[in-house]
Amino acid sequence: MENKVVINENSFRRMEKKEKDLGVVYRRSIWKDIKKEIKANKMAIAACVFLAVIIVACLLAPLSPYDPNALSLADKFAEPSLKHPFGCDEFGRDYFTRALYGGRVSLLVGFSAMLVTVFIGTTIGIFSGYIGGKLDMLLMRFTDIFLALPSMLLMVVLNSFLKPSITTLVAVLSLFSWASVARITRAETMSLKERDYVIASRNLGAGSVQIAVKHILPNILGPVIVAASLGVASAILTESSLSFLGLGISVPNASWGSMLQGAQAFILDRPILAVYPGVLILLTVLSFNVLGDVLRSALEPKIVK
Repeated sequence: MENKVVINENSFRRMEKKEKDLGVVYRRSIWKDIKKEIKANKMAIAACVFLAVIIVACLLAPLSPYDPNALSLADKFAEPSLKHPFGCDEFGRDYFTRALYGGRVSLLVGFSAMLVTVFIGTTIGIFSGYIGGKLDMLLMRFTDIFLALPSMLLMVVLNSFLKPSITTLVAVLSLFSWASVARITRAETMSLKERDYVIASRNLGAGSVQIAVKHILPNILGPVIVAASLGVASAILTESSLSFLGLGISVPNASWGSMLQGAQAFILDRPILAVYPGVLILLTVLSFNVLGDVLRSALEPKIVK
């Protein structure tokens, strides 16, 4: 007599209980993975603490009793003190206040450029990878052109012609940064579109947009989050470089790069003026890079036994 195998809800419950007894855990929560990975990494904890402190301090910059652009020749090159924690620059402006306001600009440009970059890159990558065919070839050749361009040189040229502003910086940075994100999301999309649940959704009548939003996008969040964290660091570094060259926001407004530019004329006499913005750029970019590595490790598909 032929044996029949009956599979019902109790079968799945028994299987789950058996896996639990064996100590096999399938982790499905992205945020739990990230939290666990950060807790296990001391450098990641330090990076999170530093970023939290610098972001809060920059947001509270208006509470400073000093105007970042107010001149005070009596305080010219004042030494660091309780009144002026970072001292004063060549115009007597409080350097600590300018560092906070400069951080607001650098962080705003970094996060804004990252959001625009991720949006454009993810949209083009998903669209190209899912549709495929000639459209995919056309979009990828277009992407290759942007990857092959000397981006820093073109950023300098564009910024020299356009009006200096935060909007200009965000637009220029995003223009030359989306291509790498598009490549990553396209590769992930091409892999996901052949999965059973995507094919089943398509056969059940789901549209391309619905499949992309409900099935593909949530499953490529891992690589997108990693690209976003590294994108912030890259945008801050590029913005500082452009501001150092005098192509950032307009004078007398401060950013960390423009503070470095102003300090280079006094680098031999007052090197401390270059140390403060330089260290802030270094620690901020390093913190985002550390978080990017931690996120990459946390979001790798794995089964923990």
